[in-house]
Amino acid sequence: MQLPVIGLPFDGFRNHLERTFGVFEAKTPSVSWEGYLANLYALDWFLCCGCIEGDGKAWEVLFATRTGRSDCLLIDALRARAVRLYPRNEEKQENAVADFWSHLIVSESPGSVPIMKRYDGQRPLAPWLIRVFQNWHVSQLRSQSGVQSLPDEDIPMPLPERDTGETRWHDAFCLAAREWLGELSESELLLLGMRWRYRLSQREVAKMLDVHEGTISRQTDKLRDQALEQIGQKLVTEGWAGDDLAGYVLTEMGSLLMDDPRLSADQLTALLKKRGIAKIPASVEP
Repeated sequence: MQLPVIGLPFDGFRNHLERTFGVFEAKTPSVSWEGYLANLYALDWFLCCGCIEGDGKAWEVLFATRTGRSDCLLIDALRARAVRLYPRNEEKQENAVADFWSHLIVSESPGSVPIMKRYDGQRPLAPWLIRVFQNWHVSQLRSQSGVQSLPDEDIPMPLPERDTGETRWHDAFCLAAREWLGELSESELLLLGMRWRYRLSQREVAKMLDVHEGTISRQTDKLRDQALEQIGQKLVTEGWAGDDLAGYVLTEMGSLLMDDPRLSADQLTALLKKRGIAKIPASVEP
């Protein structure tokens, strides 16, 4: 109902559902249909299927998809990543995006699976495409002697594919993290959104909210400590016995915060308006 312009025949719908379940089942053999459907990003899944079917409207929607910092367009997010991967090489940057886009539904090599057909619907489509783009080109860079990949600083990236054992902890983390987020005040959600989704510095947030920078620093540290204590304790109760629990929680938190509707651009804008701030400034002077 949210994508009425995309038409997918019932037979095609059923075939894609069985296909994507198979893609996920290959990585998670113990998954059930109920478990698969419960975590399915249905809208993203439907959009992907429309693109695979060659629906022009589906491709228009994909081109218009927004993600990452300040809700930039997907294509712009890919270009931004290409700039970081291939600095000072505009031709390589453009070719990187064009080559990736051309292989979304066409195999890169004989016998390989097109990119869109690797999508299992168990995560948001746009961030997943950005991660695949990153991994694809990092692999190429690493194959060249002496070339190192660049750090992920600007565009939030989901974690690599998890094996069966890690799925349990990801699910447990999501339940605990969403419970923690549900207990936060509007001011705490706003701080998370400004610091994480929009990647503003403590100084920039302090200037926007007209408070001392030290206040933002203390509030940020408090939120981090609360998350580590509450979420970490939940995982320990579930039987976590691995190393670096804090690192796991903080790494997983990135993808969850990006997907949570309470930290969407619309919600953060509404919270800012309550404070008399019309919108996030294009730039915040230090």
